[in-house]
Amino acid sequence: MKAVSIKILKDELKHKSANELLELSLKLARFKKENKELLTYLLFESHDEDRYIATIKSEMDVMFEEINRKSFFYIRKSVRKILTSIKKHIRYSKKKTTEVELLLYFCLKLKEFRPSINKSPRIQNVLVTQIRLIEKTMKTLHEDLQYDYNLELDEIKK
Repeated sequence: MKAVSIKILKDELKHKSANELLELSLKLARFKKENKELLTYLLFESHDEDRYIATIKSEMDVMFEEINRKSFFYIRKSVRKILTSIKKHIRYSKKKTTEVELLLYFCLKLKEFRPSINKSPRIQNVLVTQIRLIEKTMKTLHEDLQYDYNLELDEIKK
């Protein structure tokens, strides 16, 4: 079965009643974990973005604590897993400030991580790539926010 375009889906959904839309939403939520997480964000967390960011940061703290530090192989795999989770939450929000804040926090945690990532060029590349992404995203923000985030970014770059 081939999926139809968003426009066709949108047109078809216009013809559905409120109950039918509710049933379709619940079926989507049951079908895949990401759908349920997105629906949870939209219904309960999108109105308080600061609390959402704080929740993600605390999850990130826990994930960094749980990293197996025996070898850089395990560290790198865990860092990629954390980054994947962050990117998923950024996709839910679609707000540039949320993206910058979460990526800045990720980079800060990575920079402070022990054993030092300076011994692993691959993990350093992850950090450099995320810093570039932050800089690119920051260019789209208001000047005052750019200034504040640049201060944080400079601390990470040191």
